[in-house]
Amino acid sequence: MLDAAERIEDSDKILRSPSQIFAVPSIIRLKKYVRRPPHQKVAFNRKNVFRRDENTCQYCGLHSNDLTLDHVMPRSRGGATSWENVVACCRKCNAKKRDRTPEEAAMVLNRKPYAPRFMFSSAFGVLPNIDPLWEKYLP
Repeated sequence: MLDAAERIEDSDKILRSPSQIFAVPSIIRLKKYVRRPPHQKVAFNRKNVFRRDENTCQYCGLHSNDLTLDHVMPRSRGGATSWENVVACCRKCNAKKRDRTPEEAAMVLNRKPYAPRFMFSSAFGVLPNIDPLWEKYLP
């Protein structure tokens, strides 16, 4: 209505007013670029750590919804609670590692922990109900 965006594809849904019917757009393109902050930080919390690690234990590779968090460098030794020091871990591996480093426990990390540089969204498989029209526009 304000001519700020261009309709690319419409969904199969419609909106009705007393006098008109409008197709609901599914994909739009902004006519003017809107600048975003350079790096939007992803909140550090359990849910996002599990998302980053794809609900997989970073030691044994077990895919599960019953995971814990593990500090790679234990907190008892000054390890920080941060993206770069916390991984998803199954209960068995967490009990085996205890308050030791992975090297001391003879365990190997499948992937080094890192701070994600993107917001988690349906484009990365987090939300299962993605509109099929979007598939050709997402990475």
